[in-house]
Amino acid sequence: MLNRIILIGRLVRDPELRYTSNGTPVCNFTLAVERSYTNRDGERDVDFIRIVTWRKLAETCAEHLSKGVMVAVDGSLQIRKSEKENRTYINPEVVAEDVRFLVWPKDSSRGQERRSASQAQKPNQFDNAASPDAADLDDEDFDVPF
Repeated sequence: MLNRIILIGRLVRDPELRYTSNGTPVCNFTLAVERSYTNRDGERDVDFIRIVTWRKLAETCAEHLSKGVMVAVDGSLQIRKSEKENRTYINPEVVAEDVRFLVWPKDSSRGQERRSASQAQKPNQFDNAASPDAADLDDEDFDVPF
């Protein structure tokens, strides 16, 4: 069986960091994700999806993310049910294993862009390829093996 979901969207509001009773960090935020097709009016509908991160990833997201930032989330879908006044509410959310910052300003102290909240401490072999100069290159500058 497989439960895997990948989303790309923008944060609706700043993330909220809390701690469980035993001190484990948990961060919640909502992602606005456009659908890949247009409706009858020619507009793209938007889904608002709750994201949950835990431990170090939660602390990193709370510290570096803010409203409007575009991220990619890789995780699993979890459905929580709750009952209130004889009604059952179904609350889908994504438990993130990895959050990638897609729009990230230069970190002046390190001189490189960060790639992923869960890999923020790991060196990235592609840092030079992600420099602003790389975006200015034409497609003809690259040799494609196929």
